[in-house]
Amino acid sequence: MKITKALITAAGPSQRNLALQTLVDKDGIRKSVLEILIVEARQAGIEEIGIIVHPDDVDVYRNLLNDNSQLHFIPQNEARGYGHAILCGADFVGNDYFLHLVGDHLSVNRSNQACAKHLVEIAVQYKCSVSAVISTRESQIPNFGTVGGRRIHGTNDLFQIEKVIEKPTPTLAEQKLIIPGLRAGHYLCFFGMHVLSPEIMKILQQNLDEAEGQKIGLSESLNELSNKEQYLALEKNDLRFDIGSRYGLLKAQLALGLTGVDRDQLMTELLEFFAIQRVN
Repeated sequence: MKITKALITAAGPSQRNLALQTLVDKDGIRKSVLEILIVEARQAGIEEIGIIVHPDDVDVYRNLLNDNSQLHFIPQNEARGYGHAILCGADFVGNDYFLHLVGDHLSVNRSNQACAKHLVEIAVQYKCSVSAVISTRESQIPNFGTVGGRRIHGTNDLFQIEKVIEKPTPTLAEQKLIIPGLRAGHYLCFFGMHVLSPEIMKILQQNLDEAEGQKIGLSESLNELSNKEQYLALEKNDLRFDIGSRYGLLKAQLALGLTGVDRDQLMTELLEFFAIQRVN
């Protein structure tokens, strides 16, 4: 199995401008959030990338990116939710497994192993869908899709997903999403990065047909996927940033700077700034 396609969603009302925001990447070069995501996808072996955008933004995104040879801009003509946005890429994906990245999330790896590349390698090894997850305190899980299941024997970072619930309460998570061996009060929440089988498109289409014009999310369909075929979670210890959250873009920029080529200079300037603030 070879994974050569990716879908990036950037069409949501709160997402449309976020992927266009400019940051300084680890290499010290200014890039848009979307360009950073594309670089990560390319490093994972992805050849073709479908970008789901609002119809009015197609030209904006096309003009932003110089590397248009294998980029496909796919409009989401109706605002029917996150699940529908992914479904818009069904013709592009076809019958292939694909990497999925969220246009308003950035990951910053703490090691030399980029998250997307690691995720693709695990999906190829086990020949199944895999979602990146991160251990999250129970007070924060109402903000994320959360999974329940069991650890794969002989591994320390792989889990068989048996249930997916979108933004559960801590009480519901304690009842439905406990994973043996995980630290007390912590749960596995989505990282904003997945490798998904083409089966997810069939499930999304069925859920859209039954939604009677309402929006559909992704987590409900991923829960169904876990009941149909093997579906794994890969626990990562990297940093995850929702750049649409309060100070999210700032925190992502600091993380990129403090793990990049300008680390020493940035550290010096930050220490000087904090010293001045303390005096004042």
